[in-house]
Amino acid sequence: MHIRTDAALAEVVAALRREPLVAADTEAASFHRYRDRIFLVQLSSPRQTAIIDPLAVHDLAPVGELLADPQVEKVFHDADYDLRILDRDYGFHARRLCDTRIAAQLAGERAVGLAALLDKYLGVRLSKEHQKADWSRRPLPPAMLEYAAADTRHLPALREALRARLVALGRLAWAEEEFARLEALRWTGSGDGADAYLRVKGAKALAPRQLATLRELYRWREEVGARADTATFRIIGNDALLAVSKALPETHEALGRVAGLPAVLARRHGEALLAAVRRALTLPEAQLPRIERTARPPKDPEIDARVERLKAARNRVAAELGLDPGVLCGRVTLEAVARAHPKDGAGLAQVEELRRWQMAALGDALLAALR
Repeated sequence: MHIRTDAALAEVVAALRREPLVAADTEAASFHRYRDRIFLVQLSSPRQTAIIDPLAVHDLAPVGELLADPQVEKVFHDADYDLRILDRDYGFHARRLCDTRIAAQLAGERAVGLAALLDKYLGVRLSKEHQKADWSRRPLPPAMLEYAAADTRHLPALREALRARLVALGRLAWAEEEFARLEALRWTGSGDGADAYLRVKGAKALAPRQLATLRELYRWREEVGARADTATFRIIGNDALLAVSKALPETHEALGRVAGLPAVLARRHGEALLAAVRRALTLPEAQLPRIERTARPPKDPEIDARVERLKAARNRVAAELGLDPGVLCGRVTLEAVARAHPKDGAGLAQVEELRRWQMAALGDALLAALR
């Protein structure tokens, strides 16, 4: 059902809060829009699916109340980004979560995408036709609404299948510990700012004048994207910006010879690109950006050796359990254990990065490797 009024939303959420679990998903439009936001919310119980249009509904508070309700389990697939943007856009925080992607990883699945899991466990084939669709468009055609509904319609059944698998493997407690940690996820910002241009691949290899040009080009593209509410890569890509920055063309002829800048973009944005280059070329030397390179701390051979021993132990246990080594224990956690150098279980338990389930599954092997 397609929910476009406050009254319909209140009614459907009241019904969903009487269910033991509700699957949830969101659709945003960062692939198309400069100002990303949630453009669709999907909710499914084992009995019904509701597709909520935030552009039509005035108050999504009932959705936030449902997500926060500890009496109802909320099932997501790959919840991380959904939970962050629900916090960013509405301040909604979910409790009592299940993430079928995490469940699948801990069950030893190598292919943990939703389509692969639904095919394997339920024999359901998901269409990929609208993976990069523009969810901000209105009206949404029936095919896109059906695609959105399919993302949550089958999650309750997938949750049941994966839960049974985890119980059989004795790993349900592992998953539940990971699910509980999801409740603390919050939006932490996109990292955009005055130095965002430095994240362009290859930027830090540029000379100061070239780097100033990239900064000017990046700012121009951001302004165009903001005015048109268009994703910036749709205006001009990073590779083209980098190519112009390296070449520093001062005429249309020179701009047309820049390898890596498509001719259509040179024609469309030529004046703006050349203006950005001119601004950078006229900057005084003192105003040119420079990369501050911080010295890396000296390596500790003893810690490095411990990490290698811990990694070997982790890999051996992961193979025995049929798990991806990174799922069992990531390198950052291994490094924390190596630095702490615990001598016994009590010391190992003091390593904050290590989960309780990792202690149970891997603790003895880690301590043996440190000895």
